[in-house]
Order: sequence, then structure tokens, then C-alpha cells
Amino acid sequence: MERYGGAAVRLRIEASLRALPSLIHPSPGHDPITLMFHARPALGASAGTFGFDSTLRSRIHFLSWVQAKAMTIERARPHAVSKTWGIADLRPWSDARQDDGPIGEIWYERPGDATPNSSLLLKLLFTSQPLSIQVHPDDASAHAMGLPNGKTEAWYVLSTTPDAKVALGLKQRLTSQQFRAAVGDGTIRDLVVWHSVSADDVISVPAGTIHSIGAGIIIAEIQQRSDATFRLFDFGRHRALHIESAIAVANTGPADSLVQPDDLVHERTLLVTNSLFRFEKLTLPANSAWSLGAEQETWFLVLKGSAHIESFDIRQGEAIFAQSDHIDLYTGPIGLVGLMACTNSGEIPHLTRRIGQRGPAHARRSPLVQAASVSLAPPILSNGHLDIAP
Repeated sequence: MERYGGAAVRLRIEASLRALPSLIHPSPGHDPITLMFHARPALGASAGTFGFDSTLRSRIHFLSWVQAKAMTIERARPHAVSKTWGIADLRPWSDARQDDGPIGEIWYERPGDATPNSSLLLKLLFTSQPLSIQVHPDDASAHAMGLPNGKTEAWYVLSTTPDAKVALGLKQRLTSQQFRAAVGDGTIRDLVVWHSVSADDVISVPAGTIHSIGAGIIIAEIQQRSDATFRLFDFGRHRALHIESAIAVANTGPADSLVQPDDLVHERTLLVTNSLFRFEKLTLPANSAWSLGAEQETWFLVLKGSAHIESFDIRQGEAIFAQSDHIDLYTGPIGLVGLMACTNSGEIPHLTRRIGQRGPAHARRSPLVQAASVSLAPPILSNGHLDIAP
């Protein structure tokens, strides 16, 4: 395993080459890296077809193929963002403090300045005052405005004070003229629908939904990476409003965004799924070993407990980023509860339990074998794994 900029980057060259026994014959004693310069076609195979010769072109093709097998698991870097509506003490979620005011958000970012931005952004939000009443554009509207993409998001409520509320949609549908007037005179505040919320509530906020988050709430949010926010009402903070942009993108009627989570199996709860991302809650027992599929861009945030992942431990309030890989998790003495979010490719990430494995050292001695069975009442497989992918 090589480490660059905090990332665990693993090149599974040996396994990939073993998958092509009919294409190449490695020279005896050569390691996988040397192999890329000494590989030759199998008997009867055309060098022009497979390209495994000593030419520069062949090496470039082979290196490109190897690069495609590069996999990443990283400890996410938390970034505190000051907000006037934030709080000073973020514990137990973070020890961060800032001299320039309360912290309203923790953004989880990939480590290192050279890493590309992810398409999803994982956040924690902490409120002591209500956020502005606002709306975000969808992708089509954002592109028409010259923005890279829109902003659909989903919230998982971590904790609340009594009487905490969120606003979603309007009480009745408004015409553009009525909507413009309500934003202009501030009566939009009385037209939004406020819902009481408590811990473990789930809210889906599609682009175009008029919304706000009230005071006294801590939320975990997954969203498209975008800062396209159009304010309609700011509760006396005197920041600029974006009336024309909001009129262009807002759904000026009621919203149905409160979500009933779906228990797929005991360990997995589907919170929100849409064309952009999949959002789940995982509940794993103490001292158990698991493999979570992360072929697409994947974020994982620890809510309770702890786990060992790769070469590091993670605990409450910490997160990881993974892509083109699987995440090996070894839960701690009180188990692990976490949120998993990934881009939605249409494939459901697998979650496989390693039967009889108690910790990292033992698990590393056994290669992962992906279970082929998919069932809501999964069997124990003869290879020593239990697949609970729905």
C-alpha cells in the first residue's frame, strides 16, 4: 500500500493480471510493476490485438489500464465554516473553535490541495438561529444561469431542542406575481410550512424546494457540491435577497419532503434515493468485520461508536471518502452507526459481513470474496461471508 497526501491508494495489479491469464505470461520472478514492461502475448494471440509488447504505445495503454484500477480510501478533512446563525460548542461532533464567530457548518473535504473536488458534499449544520428562507436551482436551471450544476440535498436530524422546526414548501400555490409580492414585503415568512422535527427524522430537499432550517437543530446533510443559494427572507440579517433568480427556479407550491426511512435489512436503512445520490444509515454490531462497496464516489460519517478502516481508526463526527474500492470496516466494542452517501449509479453498494473475523489483523489474512447471493434474508455462505446487500 502506498500513501500520498493522506490517501490510501491501492493498485490491485496482481489480482487484475491474474484475471487475464490467457493474455499474458509473466516472466518468472518479476513483480507486478516489472511485469508491465515484460508482459507478452499468450501463444496464438496477436500482439497488435492485445498491445502487450515493448513499444511505448503499448506501455501507455497498459499504464492507463492500471490507472483505472487505482482505488482510494481517505480520512476526510473537516473544515469549519463560520455562520452568524451557528453555535460555539460543537461537541461531541467536533472540537473546532473559531475566533471570528460561531460555527454553522463542518464541511468534509478530501485531504490535500491537489485532490479533485467530489461531486457530493457532506456537511454537519449547527443552528442557534433560523437559516434564511431559500431555494436552490436544479441542474437545468443552473446550466442556463452559467452555473456548473444545481443543488439537491437531504438531511438527517442528529439532535434538536424542544419545538425545533424546518420549513418546506408553501401553504398554497402562488402565481409568479403573488410570489414576487410575498418576497418583496416579507410575508413569505408566513406562507412557508413549518414542520416539527426530532432526532432521526429524514428530509429530502429536491432542487426548487423553498426551505429553511430553524434554530436548535444539528443536521447531517448530503448535497450536490454547489453554492447556488437564492435567499427569499433572512430574518433581519440584512443580506442580499435574490428575488428574480428565486422566481426562475422555485416550486411555488406545497412540498412533500418528509421521508419515511425504509429498513432494507437490520443493518441497512435507506433514507433517501434519487437520480443524484443514495443516502443510507448503517447499524453494525460490536466487534464485527464488514466490507462496504464503494465503486462510485462514497462518503461515510460515524454517528456512534468507532471502527478501524485501512490504517486508521474513526470515531463519532469523523468521516471517510472512498472511490473505486471497497471499505473494510472492523467495528469497535460498542458497534458502529453511520451514514453512507454515494453517487447513484443505479447499482446498490454491497455490504458483506466476514463471518468469524474479529479484527483487522485476522481479516487481512483472508482475501475478500464478493458474495454472489443477494437476498433480504441472506444465507451464510460457504466462503465465510454473509452478504446483506438488498
